[in-house]
Amino acid sequence: MKRAYLSACLALLMVTSAMAEDTPQPLFEFTGADAAKEWQTVNDGVTGGVSEGKFKLTDKKTMEFFGTPSLANNGGFASVRSKAKKLGLVRGDTLVTRVKGDGREYSLNLYLNKPLTAFSYRATVQTKKDEWIEVKVPLDKFEATSFGRTVKTAGAVKPEEINAIGFTLGDKKAGPFKMEIEWIKVERAEK
Repeated sequence: MKRAYLSACLALLMVTSAMAEDTPQPLFEFTGADAAKEWQTVNDGVTGGVSEGKFKLTDKKTMEFFGTPSLANNGGFASVRSKAKKLGLVRGDTLVTRVKGDGREYSLNLYLNKPLTAFSYRATVQTKKDEWIEVKVPLDKFEATSFGRTVKTAGAVKPEEINAIGFTLGDKKAGPFKMEIEWIKVERAEK
């Protein structure tokens, strides 16, 4: 009887451990009072544009990224990103985020702890108007970009160098936008 009980406990522990591995771990949630302090906007004003992009935390414990891009002065992008910090990402990780958009195409960006101007790794996020979706992107599927153009010689992103995550709207269309983000998580590869 004792042996059967110990075997059942061991089996339960193994299943619980396996389930914990499969459960995405939160990187950013918008539930705490200080969650907004971890984020900032960077818009095309850095290159002379006049687009407007802002963010706010909502009563629904989400982050709303909104504004109006302008194509004046060679502009056309708005972005929101986390402030730099160690994220602890490793090779094989997949980013998972839950968003509700306006039907426009955004990019999910990874920023590095290197002083490279306008450089990030990007993946496309095609939103569905007024519908919550989960977007999953393995780290090795992000493409290196600079000033919106692919940098083929950059190589794959090195997870240990990623120190910020964000979203950009740069579809070269003027007019209001809004995307809501519930959370950003990391899914670990099985070992």
